[in-house]
Amino acid sequence: MYDLIVVGGGLAGITATIYAARRRLNVLLVSKTLGGKTNYRMLLPPEEPPLLLEGQEIIEGLKAELERLDFIHYKDYVTRVSRHRDGFAVHTEEEAVLLGKSVIIATGVKHQRMHVPGEDKYLMRGLSYSALRYAPHMGDRVVAIIGSGKLAVRAAAEIALTARQVYLVGVEAREMESPLGIKVKGANNVTILENYQVLELQGDEYARRIVVSAPDGSQMEVSAGVFFVEIAVIPNSQLVVGLVDVDPGGHIRIDERGRTNVPGICAAGDVTNTYMEQVLVAAGGGVKAALSAYAYLLPGL
Repeated sequence: MYDLIVVGGGLAGITATIYAARRRLNVLLVSKTLGGKTNYRMLLPPEEPPLLLEGQEIIEGLKAELERLDFIHYKDYVTRVSRHRDGFAVHTEEEAVLLGKSVIIATGVKHQRMHVPGEDKYLMRGLSYSALRYAPHMGDRVVAIIGSGKLAVRAAAEIALTARQVYLVGVEAREMESPLGIKVKGANNVTILENYQVLELQGDEYARRIVVSAPDGSQMEVSAGVFFVEIAVIPNSQLVVGLVDVDPGGHIRIDERGRTNVPGICAAGDVTNTYMEQVLVAAGGGVKAALSAYAYLLPGL
């Protein structure tokens, strides 16, 4: 039986594994790959200013540090976590059952897709699902944000602070009545296309425009240098639903130390009810979860 099983190979899972290994825990990392969403970086047309993301050097350093540590990487997907005697059982897609005294869930989220022509072709080639990750780098750009919820309104508010022009496509009128929505409506550089639907993405090597349908059925094109899809995310928490508490959106509830309501199970990163979906926030959450798991194990070590 392992001291700790970390489920998920994104930044939260990587940092949790590093800190657990540094504490000399017998730790197992279960994930198909390493890096999570940090493996994907949006490419933009050459005429657009390059994207220089803060934290990229930290991310690469953490990956390198992980490879130097003594831990086991089991490459598989986890389908379920259950109780097992004095610990927990982690069940994988290939029907392995891995036993641990404690578990950290760091499985991230799944971004909802539009399912329109051109979406797959231009993914990460001018089209992304993480507006807030790139928001500080949208200065003097023309940006289209596609979505119908709070995430889209928040993204428009942040990006409008620096972008030359922002198109907010698909939002409903009621969502613009919030304080943040009212602020977005008052911005001179934001064009709001309420209840419009995206029919297609078009371009060359990169996304260049979207074809949208108005409520009256008429169609038009919206050209931009960058496109973001901001629809409510789906937390990858199904493997512990019924075992730990989750909020109405499916995010795992944690306290300020990364602990769930079940002693011995911690969680970190975007799968939790943390404030902001950011890679370095996820990394910090992984550290807290690892230290909390260590504290939980300490009496029995």
